[in-house]
Amino acid sequence: MEIKSLFNIDLCILIPYYNNVEGLIVAINSISYNLDKYVIIIVDDGSNQLVSQEAISSKLTNKSNFTIIRLNQNQGITKALNTGLNYIYNNFSAKYIARLDCGDTCAPDRFFSQISFLENNANIHLIGTWCYFEDKFSGETYKYITPTLHKDIEHSMNFRNVFIHPTVMWRVAGFDKLQYPVQYPYAEDYGLFYGMISKVKTAIINEFLVCCEINHQGISIKNRPIQLRSRLKVISDYGQNSFRFYLGAVKLRLLMLIPYQFILNTKKILYKI
Repeated sequence: MEIKSLFNIDLCILIPYYNNVEGLIVAINSISYNLDKYVIIIVDDGSNQLVSQEAISSKLTNKSNFTIIRLNQNQGITKALNTGLNYIYNNFSAKYIARLDCGDTCAPDRFFSQISFLENNANIHLIGTWCYFEDKFSGETYKYITPTLHKDIEHSMNFRNVFIHPTVMWRVAGFDKLQYPVQYPYAEDYGLFYGMISKVKTAIINEFLVCCEINHQGISIKNRPIQLRSRLKVISDYGQNSFRFYLGAVKLRLLMLIPYQFILNTKKILYKI
């Protein structure tokens, strides 16, 4: 169902898309919320596999409100996300913005739970959830568990991104047309959320409400060295505790020396379901 403009809704869900039709359909089919209270914004980042309103609608198991924005050429995820945010600011009046990626799936109560939490905790502006990571090739799954309270989140952000990108939701009010920072390639989400926690209160729901796909051809894995350097710059720019920054920097430099597959296999063993 194509949406031209819709006001006074609860939620806009932002999904960047690039040559992954199957993953896009899987993600949309997992979304559950009041039909007249949300809209999905799909940003096609110059894909070769073009998608249309009709093609997506024909493959959905449930009705969904969505619209598609197309970039003429591939410009990277940061540009795609910011294009989507600008479209939301210019066309919708929503209380909240949430993220999801192609191939990732939501628990049926994900958006109900996050919105209920924010409605009942006016001091919280950014909310994430615990999640599962599933290897699409091996089928192996492991848990990703994080601190849940703002103070503990602040401490942990020196060592890892507590807010897994496809799990987040934030209030639109209180931010002046928020944009993803461009100076942290492949870690734009880490930079955005670290900047937010220095200004507002945050929280994590201690429930597994999202399953994130481990795609070995995904941009984060393919660009891991650049991403780690960007993460180092993030903690350098935003970290307020010199000791924790030092420890976080040491960890990141060690990660630069360790093959990703070894780290992934270790996580699968330690946090296996």
